Amino acid sequence: MYIDFIRENQVIKPDIVFVANLAGVSPATVSRVMNHPELVHPETRRKVELAVEKSGYIRNRAAQAMHGRRSATIGLVVPTVANTIFAEVVQSFNDTVSKEGFTLLLASHGYDLDREYRLIRKLLEHRVDALAVVGLDHSPGTFRLISGQRMPLLAIWNYLPDAPLPCVGVDNCEAGRLAAEHLVALGHRRIGMVFPETSNNDRARDRKKAATAAFIAAGIELPQRWQITAPYSIAQAKAACLELLEGEDRPSALLCANDVIAQGAIYAAARLGIAIPDSLSVIGIGDFAGSAQMEPALTTVRIPAQQIGTAAGEEIVTAVSRCDPDRMIRRRVELELIMRTSTGLAPELIARGQST
Repeated sequence: MYIDFIRENQVIKPDIVFVANLAGVSPATVSRVMNHPELVHPETRRKVELAVEKSGYIRNRAAQAMHGRRSATIGLVVPTVANTIFAEVVQSFNDTVSKEGFTLLLASHGYDLDREYRLIRKLLEHRVDALAVVGLDHSPGTFRLISGQRMPLLAIWNYLPDAPLPCVGVDNCEAGRLAAEHLVALGHRRIGMVFPETSNNDRARDRKKAATAAFIAAGIELPQRWQITAPYSIAQAKAACLELLEGEDRPSALLCANDVIAQGAIYAAARLGIAIPDSLSVIGIGDFAGSAQMEPALTTVRIPAQQIGTAAGEEIVTAVSRCDPDRMIRRRVELELIMRTSTGLAPELIARGQST
């Protein structure tokens, strides 16, 4: 039987005592069910859970935090949730922390580090038990803010052996190098690169820097006209690549900052009737959902997003449970070159083979 919470035209806001009376147990038992359900007899736990459901009771996490108790929340700030770039890592991170009783508070800053600072302040005001961010590039204000907090912190996605923050991720320099060396091994010398603005994006910056170094080491010149900028958007990457590829003076291969941009490049080539990989090779970085199902299937450097999210979730839960805000971990997740049909021998090598 549902309880009528309307008395004298006023809504009664249920508290823990109300729930206890409704379930026929003590307030301490209700608290135990909310915080340590494994310690409560299943039948009693079910009575309390039913009373909570019927009453609409919501415990005050903020009040708990003010009294030094955990909020059982973890904040995660990512650059975007608008495409698949971080979807897998967010999902696996959420699944991992949820199994341990934590709720994820997710925010995205749209590659705006000033906005990231404001979002992190909001999460800290909500008394999250721990905070995870993407990458190692952050504003000076953010570094000052997090350095003053005695709470577990973790950078996801990027790994550096001397990272200033605890981190779980991949070496993005290695990702750029693997992609570049693959194109060099296929005989390509006329190479273009399509990257977003890198000033506030250490992932893209490290990949581009390492790829450029690998090309230079192979004696390959990189004409500026073939180095173009496009955001992580299939439509905008397609438009940028259409301009690059529509003339006769075009590269034989494109190294793209990630799979989203690479998909845009492949769509641009298809619009112009450029055969892939016979006339143009395209390589991405990420191996996002759908990359293997494209026509042609996309060659890429796989970043194991699910593995990163799971590992990051495990590490941050461990830091919270140990009450160790100074725990410094730098955990590297391995990359893998996935060769598919969007890359092939350089056209000049194909022509040379046909003429012999």
